[in-house]
Amino acid sequence: MKIAILSPIAWRTPPDKYGPWEQVASNIAEGMVEQGFDVTLFATGNSFTKGKLEFISKTAYAEDKDIDPKVWECLHISNLMEKSENFDLIHNNFDFLPLSYSKLIKTPMLTTIHGFSSPKILPVYKKYNKDNFYVSISNSDRSPELDYIATVYNGIDTNNFNFRTVSKDYLLYFGRIHPEKGTYESIQIAKKAKRKLIISGLIQDEKYFENKVKPFINNEDIIYSGNSGPAERDKLLGEAFALLHPISFEEPFGLSVAESMLCGTPVIAFNKGSMSELIEDTKTGFLTDNADQAAEAVNSINLIDRKYCFERAAAKFSREKMIKGYTEVYKKILNQNNKLH
Repeated sequence: MKIAILSPIAWRTPPDKYGPWEQVASNIAEGMVEQGFDVTLFATGNSFTKGKLEFISKTAYAEDKDIDPKVWECLHISNLMEKSENFDLIHNNFDFLPLSYSKLIKTPMLTTIHGFSSPKILPVYKKYNKDNFYVSISNSDRSPELDYIATVYNGIDTNNFNFRTVSKDYLLYFGRIHPEKGTYESIQIAKKAKRKLIISGLIQDEKYFENKVKPFINNEDIIYSGNSGPAERDKLLGEAFALLHPISFEEPFGLSVAESMLCGTPVIAFNKGSMSELIEDTKTGFLTDNADQAAEAVNSINLIDRKYCFERAAAKFSREKMIKGYTEVYKKILNQNNKLH
């Protein structure tokens, strides 16, 4: 089976630091190569894969301000579509734009919907609903207006994370620094719980960082460690007393939540979006509704079995589990497609 995997080009695949969609696309590509599939990854030229690499843009537009995102996204997507007849299946991890080509090509297309950035993008998904195959990354992120072939949870390469039986005493915020991710709320939770907080992540909203986060950073109890790469991520997550994830939006998944539990570290999250699917309340962390509840939950973290956190995350959110799910989806799509032709 010849598979084309389309990754975004905001960041390298896999990303050097931030880049969740690129990370998942990489995990899918590498996992499928290991299963013996003939995989071509369409990504940036500085990407890495054990499969074949196709690219138009030499680097990512978030890494090179001279690259116009719209222009190079169009060139990137059209590069695959013009070669679509070389593949048995296209696995789109690039949101809604590639769908507009789907009626112009014969190759079936699977789109993993990595969340809806806005209800305004739904008309595209609805238009191509009957001619495409959609996968959701959590049951909570499904639109009642769309048809889905499956839910496949994002899978993590377990080789990149180490389980630690013992933690240090700090709390951790790990993710992009943006109001909806709850950086400010994490600071308030840490202060209420009288714990040190380490903040790590890409500053996505500069104004928010300057006004709501930076004033609290003192390198004593509130520390900003920058945007961490894989090795530092593993260490920060694995040694944390707990990960704080006080989101204010319906998050479709949460890679850092699954990664944290894979290291054995429990998660205290606001109960929104997919959090109830990722976190087993009182077993791998706590689902809370506000900062006061979250601060209280910090006092109960010692009741959580770190080994159970690791075991459950490895069972539900490993790359192997994800690849098994997508392999079943691929076969189902090709069987349906063969019946039509």
